Amino acid sequence: MNTLNERLQAAEQKWQDASPQELIEHIYLRFHQCHRDQLPELKQLAMRVEEVHGDHAEAPNGLAEHLDNMLQELESHMMKEEQILFPMLSRGVYPSGPISVMEEEHVQHEDEINKIDELTNNLTLPEGACGTWTALYNGLKELQDDLREHIYLENNVLFVEKKAAAPVHGKDFCCGSCQ
Repeated sequence: MNTLNERLQAAEQKWQDASPQELIEHIYLRFHQCHRDQLPELKQLAMRVEEVHGDHAEAPNGLAEHLDNMLQELESHMMKEEQILFPMLSRGVYPSGPISVMEEEHVQHEDEINKIDELTNNLTLPEGACGTWTALYNGLKELQDDLREHIYLENNVLFVEKKAAAPVHGKDFCCGSCQ
C-alpha cells in the first residue's frame, strides 16, 4: 500500500479540478459518515481491551475515554461544516473566518491523533495480543489515516478558493452591504 504522503498527494491530484459540490459530497460520504461509524466501534473495542487487559503494562488505559472525547469534538466540527461552511463553499463563497476556525480545529484533531499514538505506544501491539486488541489497533491506524486524508483534502483543496470560480459581487450574489 502507498505511504500516507503518497495517498495524500494522489487524493489532492484526484480532487483538484472537482467542483466544490463534488468534493463536499465525497468528504461527507467517505469521511464524515465513516468517522461516525469508526469512532463508536473503536471506543467499544478500547473499552473491552481496557477491561480485560487493563493491568497489562502496555494496555492503552484511557483510550476509550479519549476516543469518546474525539467523537464529541469531531461530531461538533462536522456539523458546523455540514450546516454552515459546506453550503457556503458549494455556492462559491469562501468565508475566511469560518475557514480559519475549521483549520484551527484541524490542528486540534491532529493533536488528538497524536494522543492515540501516546496511549498505544505508536500502535505497537504487545506480544501475544488478543484478536480484540489487534482489531482495535488496526482500526485506529485506519482512523488516523482517514482523518489525516480528510483534513488534508479540506485544508489543501476544498478551502482553497479557485479564483476563476469565484462569484462576482453584484452579479452572482450580494452580501447586503450595497443596499
